[in-house]
Amino acid sequence: MIRYRTTTAALASALFVVLGGTTACVATNDAATPAAQAQPVQVESATIIPRPQSMQPAAGTFLVAAGTTVRAQGEAAARVAAQFTGLLGRTTPLALATDAGKAEDGIVFRLTPAGAGASPEAYALDISPTGIVVEAASEHGLFNGAMSLWQLLAGQQAAAVSLPAMRIEDAPRFAWRGLMLDSARHFWSVEQIKVLLDAMATQKLNTFHWHLTDDQGWRIEIKRYPKLTEVGGCRVPQGDAGRKADGTPNLYCGHYTQEQIRDVVAYAAARHITIVPEIDVPGHAQAAVAAYPEHGVVDGPTEPSHNWGVNPYLFNPREETLQFLEGVLAEVIDLFPGPYVHIGGDEAVKYQWQASPAVQAHIRALGLKDEEALQSHMLKRLEKFLEEHDRKLIGWDEIIEGGLPPQATVMSWRGIEGGIEAATHGHDVVMAPGNTLYLDFLQTNLPDEPPGRPKFTSMQKIYAFDPVPGQLQPEQRRHVIGVQANMWTEHTRTWERLQHNLFPRMAALAEIAWTPLQRKDYDDFLKRLPAQLQRYRALDIAYGQTALSVAMQRHDDRAGNRVDVELSNPLGYGDIRYTTDGSAPTARSPAYAAPLALQVPTYLEAAVFFDGKPLADKASRWTLDAASLLTRNDKTLAQCPQGGRLLLRLEDDNPTDGPRENFDVTIFNPCWLWEGAQLQDVASIQVRAGRIPYNFGLLREEEAKRGFRKAVAAHGEFEVRDGCEGPVLASVPLPEAADADGFITLDAPLHSGANATANLCMTFSGDTRPTMWVLKQVALRTGD
Repeated sequence: MIRYRTTTAALASALFVVLGGTTACVATNDAATPAAQAQPVQVESATIIPRPQSMQPAAGTFLVAAGTTVRAQGEAAARVAAQFTGLLGRTTPLALATDAGKAEDGIVFRLTPAGAGASPEAYALDISPTGIVVEAASEHGLFNGAMSLWQLLAGQQAAAVSLPAMRIEDAPRFAWRGLMLDSARHFWSVEQIKVLLDAMATQKLNTFHWHLTDDQGWRIEIKRYPKLTEVGGCRVPQGDAGRKADGTPNLYCGHYTQEQIRDVVAYAAARHITIVPEIDVPGHAQAAVAAYPEHGVVDGPTEPSHNWGVNPYLFNPREETLQFLEGVLAEVIDLFPGPYVHIGGDEAVKYQWQASPAVQAHIRALGLKDEEALQSHMLKRLEKFLEEHDRKLIGWDEIIEGGLPPQATVMSWRGIEGGIEAATHGHDVVMAPGNTLYLDFLQTNLPDEPPGRPKFTSMQKIYAFDPVPGQLQPEQRRHVIGVQANMWTEHTRTWERLQHNLFPRMAALAEIAWTPLQRKDYDDFLKRLPAQLQRYRALDIAYGQTALSVAMQRHDDRAGNRVDVELSNPLGYGDIRYTTDGSAPTARSPAYAAPLALQVPTYLEAAVFFDGKPLADKASRWTLDAASLLTRNDKTLAQCPQGGRLLLRLEDDNPTDGPRENFDVTIFNPCWLWEGAQLQDVASIQVRAGRIPYNFGLLREEEAKRGFRKAVAAHGEFEVRDGCEGPVLASVPLPEAADADGFITLDAPLHSGANATANLCMTFSGDTRPTMWVLKQVALRTGD
């Protein structure tokens, strides 16, 4: 496996040239080895993602190597040819020469007349023993064809590739194939965004929805309102992370200048990607109101929020604020030439409007029914402004409530129901249901997943989603113009985590957005995915490893000193190899076929293989010894039934720099459950717990669902019961604060009379907000 690495900034700069340039310059790759140059790689099948509309095999092969010439017919074709050769040269050992001649040998890019009703993004790719022809009726279509050819070559990482003869005729299922990135909660550099745009382009995603404003940060420079970024662009994180060593605020800041935004827009346009900016109205407005309090509802200053969840700050509905918002939108329109502006409209809880006499008088003066109608009134006003500037309004599905603006497009995130309602009434819809297409949800239930929402969005779940609901009539289905995955970043603090969350799930998104429904096949997708992983490596993308690794379920038998183990792969790959002698698994190691009965101590390693090669970078490893039979942690414990619906994987607030611990916890009623714990000879229950900020904005009805046991000791206690409503088995008072490292370790003596087997329900009593105790590890301590 040949692997190329550069810095993110250097790679983004290079790809800007090779994907966005207009000259056919050739880049060489010095990393190509003599062996790779001498030995062609034979491609057996088309591993393209998304799967094309039609692929017809033919007889023969064509060898692409250093001597292969790339030719372009016409100026637009020359631009695409230059992008293709540049990207290929930067990401593979293939460095191809270009020629402006019209000969038909080598690789030819050309424009051809469009057929009636053809998609402007359609293309044909013809590989024969005499050459390769990429043709389309538009430059965008030709670019799509170039990306398919790049995939065939980049998946091999060789200096000579023999492609099988075939003809591909391809066109997208949906016009809107989108990815949303939240830059408000956590800020992403221009270079990082360009890497994402490159990955989108190679997989034929064409819409980048950029979430630029929220309660936690305002990220876009608005020259007429400079305080939006000066004040709204910085927040003080909650807890220890918000303070420097000297006690001063540790500000988290970031925004994009207008020059940077124009650069990103041009970069995306060169890859035929449209950027849709989002300016959230009327809710998610705390950062803006902190900058300009006169455009809020509540008197007095505020600051950009350090809380996640839903915050109550709203824009004022008065005329002066609407003019302020129009001023913002005027500059946004000038920066983003695409047809859509996203206006938000989601999670605008109306507490502040309900409590404001001035707003209530305004509702009566306008003759409106209620606060929902007032939101609709504001959005209709902004839609009119956008239409006057040749733009279309799109918003989250809450904009349906109170009456949709006449020409609005709806982005359905609370399931598909909002999309169905909008399409039924003749409005265009983009399907982006949170329970299926939110990529901040963890992709597996493995402990190595980074912080996020453990409401799993697996590859299988994304791939199985059909954006067109069966309930719609044929004439209504045309209003489903596309599909989009959303990457919210409350819990995604680093670039490494962002890549983990997006990749490889972006491949499944690309396929449901592009490929005809009847051509989708998950088993075939799994066969093509390993080549896609090679292409991610070529783009210097550190894709997530967890879905490619091995998951383990264990059943302990302390009496027999044994562990029964079940192994599986989250994606469904079946070739799992394992060892128990401390060596790394290979393709010749024993194949897992049935649950393993292992005596302790055993050191188990396992890996998933495809075509004789491991999928993950390293094997999964477990130490199964006597201590492991007596220990569980927050990732291997269950959550109690009364814990509520919101399970999160939360990160510690310290240290300020470097890796931090994370914890699985339900924030409505924190409680951990060890089912079937074997208590023979157990004298005490030891807990290691951390203390982290409780920084969540809750709705009033959510606040009412919070629960905790009343504290008895001064600072509460760690308590263990047999069943969540059963008798107390052990308890120990909690200290006032954690140790210097943010943790405590406590021993709770086991009461006499405990059953030999119990369901240990573990809680921390008392309401300690703005912090909370969270369990990290629990151990059964014997009397030895």
